[in-house]
Amino acid sequence: MSINDKIIEDFVKHKVEFITTVPCKQLGGVIDAVEAHPDIYHIPSNKEDEGMGLCAGAFMGGKRSAIIMQNTAIGVTINTLVTLIQYYRMPLPMLISFRGELLEPVACQVEMAVHTKALLAQLNIPTYHFHKQSDVEEFDKILQYTFMCNKPVAILTDASFWGGY
Repeated sequence: MSINDKIIEDFVKHKVEFITTVPCKQLGGVIDAVEAHPDIYHIPSNKEDEGMGLCAGAFMGGKRSAIIMQNTAIGVTINTLVTLIQYYRMPLPMLISFRGELLEPVACQVEMAVHTKALLAQLNIPTYHFHKQSDVEEFDKILQYTFMCNKPVAILTDASFWGGY
């Protein structure tokens, strides 16, 4: 089973019915898998904070949701994470491509990689980092955790996890 299939299987297992995505080359395969799955309602977002607002709306409507995005926009999501997602204790799995690390071909991506984990730690958001494809085996437990404790979680996935650029 591919990592994309495993991710989708775990989302469906945990009754995630709504997923929003922001385009990213690394995440293209999993975004295609989300779009193709009949049990997941997929709405692409223009920006990560907009996507979090859509996830909040889905949550308030009784649906479990998730966002798939890049780490380079963590900075613009801080207000939404704190004053909406965390304040109202919304579980939100954030599957995040961790741009700017080893194998990164785009120099401007590097600067946000330096700050991503520190920003998430400052917000007290549990963060997991997937380096190897076998790390996807933890995804099921991470989803169980976020829905149990009603907290957002960040799953950082670097280029080696996705098989490069």
